[in-house]
Order: sequence, then structure tokens, then C-alpha cells
Amino acid sequence: MILLLERRIEKVETRIAEIIQSSPELAETDRPLQSVPGVGTIVAATLLAELPEIGTTDRRRIAALAGLAPIARDSGQRNGKRVIGGGRATVRTALYLAALHASRHSATFKAFRKKLQDAGKPVKTALTATARKLLSELNSMILGGTCFRETQPT
Repeated sequence: MILLLERRIEKVETRIAEIIQSSPELAETDRPLQSVPGVGTIVAATLLAELPEIGTTDRRRIAALAGLAPIARDSGQRNGKRVIGGGRATVRTALYLAALHASRHSATFKAFRKKLQDAGKPVKTALTATARKLLSELNSMILGGTCFRETQPT
């Protein structure tokens, strides 16, 4: 049964890749997406399918669409804890996992996550912020038509 399911998954992944490559617009967007550590074929396909606004809007709006924007829970004198929510759960999950991978294998994202954790942020909060940074980076890359370049951590 496992072999059957693995073959079906492989066929679906092959079909997804064929669809992306057959469309010049999707293929042009897919290339820069996959140049980022942590973003492979599945994450790129998820972003292309579930977040077609990528590369067409600013970083705050794209974060809100993905459900990675912090929501203030303030009332009067009370300053509540910021939480994320809403948006597209599929995209948020894919970006969270991509951020986990990127923060282990990319100097840029590793330094960002480490800086947050050194400042006392919990691991999940740091990963969520890394996912938002990853999304912002992807959005600006698509907007500018460039591929990912590792930056020196400061």
C-alpha cells in the first residue's frame, strides 16, 4: 500500500512540475522561488497555487494574506500579546517548514533566527518571524525578477 501511495505522489508531483514548466509565467516565477534555501518544488508549487498575489503587492499585505502578520490585541491601557492568524493556512504551513529548513542551511536566515532567539524570543516565535522574512524576501525577488543571494549577517 505504501508503494502504491508513493507512486501516486510521484505522479502528482511530476504533473505539477509539467504544469509549471508548460506556462512561461509560472516557470518564470518558479525559478527565483526555488533559488532560496528551504524552498523546493512543493513549497514553490504551493505558493504559486495558493498565493497568486506574490510579487504583486507589498510585504505587509503579502504577510497578512499568508497569515504571518502579527495581530495586535490591545484594548485601552492593556497591551496584549501579538499573535498570527487568518490568511491561508496551507501557505503559512509551507512557509513555516521552509523557514525551519532555511534557518538551518542559509547564513542569512540562520543569523536572523539566532538574533531573535538570543533576544529571548521563543523558538516558535523566531521561526514564525523567519517565515515572514522568507516570504518578504520571496515577494521582493519576484517583484524585482531576481534570484536569491546570500547576504553577510551583520
